[in-house]
Amino acid sequence: MQEHVHEHVNIWQEVKGQLEMQLEDNTYEEIFNSVDSVFKVKNNFIYLLVENDFIKRRIELLYLQRMNRLLENYVDERYEYRIITKKQAEEELNKAKSYDIRTPEDVEQKEMYVRSNLNPSYTFSNFVVGNSNRLAYTSSIKVADQPGIVANPLYIFGDVGLGKTHLMQCVGNYILEGDINKRVLYVKADQFVEDYVRYSSKKKYNEFNAMYRNVDVLLVDDIQFLAKKEKSQEEFFKLFEQLHNEQKQIVITSDRKASDLRDIMSRLTSRFSWGVTVDINRPDLDHRIKILEKKLMAETSETNLMPTKVIEYIASVFDNNVRELEGALKRVLFYCTAFDYDFTIKNAEIALENLIKPKRHNQDFVRDKVRNVLSVVSDYYNISTSDLVSKKRARQYLYPRQISMYLIKEMFDLPYKRIGSYFSNRDHSTVMHSVEKIGNDLQLDKDVHVDVEKLKHKCGEK
Repeated sequence: MQEHVHEHVNIWQEVKGQLEMQLEDNTYEEIFNSVDSVFKVKNNFIYLLVENDFIKRRIELLYLQRMNRLLENYVDERYEYRIITKKQAEEELNKAKSYDIRTPEDVEQKEMYVRSNLNPSYTFSNFVVGNSNRLAYTSSIKVADQPGIVANPLYIFGDVGLGKTHLMQCVGNYILEGDINKRVLYVKADQFVEDYVRYSSKKKYNEFNAMYRNVDVLLVDDIQFLAKKEKSQEEFFKLFEQLHNEQKQIVITSDRKASDLRDIMSRLTSRFSWGVTVDINRPDLDHRIKILEKKLMAETSETNLMPTKVIEYIASVFDNNVRELEGALKRVLFYCTAFDYDFTIKNAEIALENLIKPKRHNQDFVRDKVRNVLSVVSDYYNISTSDLVSKKRARQYLYPRQISMYLIKEMFDLPYKRIGSYFSNRDHSTVMHSVEKIGNDLQLDKDVHVDVEKLKHKCGEK
């Protein structure tokens, strides 16, 4: 479906004028002077028609990002330029005719998304950017623009529900949108393990290799699930080496940075750091409000359906992750529309009552329990609670602090980052190291085992 083609032809002329002022005369004449036509506008991509592959490659490698930055000055929504040659455009039109009223997307693209395991709704245009994910977003766009060149692998890490999978699949969808013949594969790490076990048990190594090695772009989600799977790790190492040597793009997500991965071979984790590593953090209030506004538009196509104060209320209460935030919005939408109620803060509170009460109760309950653990450990080791949670590194404080972190993780299974907040905002990697150290010591040192069991009993867990 064509969208605003004529309007974007006019905008392109404005952008071309800016390029003419910025570039040398010879460059502009050779590359841009003859680029006047917009082939189509679809899914927020504007396809500019060029004469040949040479011009297409030159623009994509050297000027496309600049063009997209200039475009932002002329449009309210996020649009991006794509380049298509006249030959490619003719082939696309011929394919559309051969399917009568069906477009290539109805047949080829649908089949391609099925083979790639991609969700086509995950696009850069509907990914909401804020301070918490801006670097990850920018890096992903650069990778999608120049796969296998600018950052290989791209390693994205962060807590659950913050958009890592969405962003990873944006890369795959963007690449497929530009070239439907690209072989893109999205897979979760645990599925990779299952595939390897299934094919290797039947000695069907060729089929396994055909599935995973014959790709241009490999997107692997939740790489931490390779832990303790030695044979699968070995196979993934071989796969990584081959694809990387062939400059095939690899994108990996995880719940932690590569250096913090445990029970995965070091030669593999070291390769995860070869390219670019970016993290996604919890969104701040302004970012959460933007996410809700974008989601509201996607769900209802109405800009003024829900008052700003109601959106701000939801954003202020649900601050843990994007998944939780969007779920709360859907609940309020359903409640008010189903019963024809006004969108007020009072009605939002009623709609979300069953979510808010346990949330507040659990937060208060866990906070009290954590304080109890800190008090018990302080008494047991005859130190003050303030010294226990401080940044002092003396042995008399360090070991009890590690024991405390282990107990809190073991008893309440809180995120590492949240546990760190009780200890002078220590980094999650510090907490993770402490928990794993005490876990290992338990297996080797009877005294540690005795201490932990006694403390659990004093904390009311035994």
